[in-house]
Amino acid sequence: MSVLAFISSIFEPAVKLVDELHTSDEEKLIMQREIKRVENELLAKVIDYETKLLESKTQIITAEATGQSWIQRNWRPITMLTFLVLVVCDSFGLLASPLADEAWTLLQIGLGGYVAGRSAEKITKQYMNARSPGTRHDSIAKG
Repeated sequence: MSVLAFISSIFEPAVKLVDELHTSDEEKLIMQREIKRVENELLAKVIDYETKLLESKTQIITAEATGQSWIQRNWRPITMLTFLVLVVCDSFGLLASPLADEAWTLLQIGLGGYVAGRSAEKITKQYMNARSPGTRHDSIAKG
């Protein structure tokens, strides 16, 4: 269940409770509107938080990808190649003992982070190239 769905599910019982109250329809609508307002404010804050978190992750990955040190730029690909070797060896039974469930979880997290990191790196490069002076986008905007 996503965070947004979870937050909506928290407010659902309150909305149902308002429907069961013995008051006028106008009062019910006012209460429901207020509950929805609070729910929307909370959802907006969660989305803002998630956006800031993603921006922070992107900045970290971009800093790594554009770093001066060879190891800083390449530790993720090296790690993923190591995982690939372990998976191939595990698949062919070449390891002394099979990979633990935690290793597979780590592999899934690492692969997801690597793919997201490479995507962020490519998008950042495209964005920076588009923002550089003398690019086609700048000349179109000026012309």
